[in-house]
Amino acid sequence: MLTCAQCGRALTRDEVGLTKKLINRGATRYLCIDCLAKHFQVTRQDLERKVEEFRQMGCTLFR
Repeated sequence: MLTCAQCGRALTRDEVGLTKKLINRGATRYLCIDCLAKHFQVTRQDLERKVEEFRQMGCTLFR
């Protein structure tokens, strides 16, 4: 099971995909949605909406 590189929380598939989409497709260290939100200075809800947008666009990272 993968964990957040910053806080150690267990990650979901969407969080792994979001790290790859927003930071680096080749990432090997991942952040949870809360740590990603802090990193980009946005809200968790903003990132949840982006995940849904990416999923609707057919992005293979969010199946």
